Amino acid sequence: MAHATETGETTGTKDKDYNLVWYVEACLSNALKMETYIQDAEREKDTEVAELFRKAQADSRKGAELGKQLLKSRIGS
Repeated sequence: MAHATETGETTGTKDKDYNLVWYVEACLSNALKMETYIQDAEREKDTEVAELFRKAQADSRKGAELGKQLLKSRIGS
């Protein structure tokens, strides 16, 4: 299993940096999914579920922003 020992030689990106990029993408992707789920819940007039998804979306946005700040401070160093 090559991935278990990948340290950036194959991808050109160290695992920790790659993982951070992946995390930001996952958070942003989740924020987009939550928008669909919010709309679905609102269409069914289920405000409780819509609110849950809004909170999840806000958490995903926050995670993405924190990840982007870390990336910005580390790129090129």
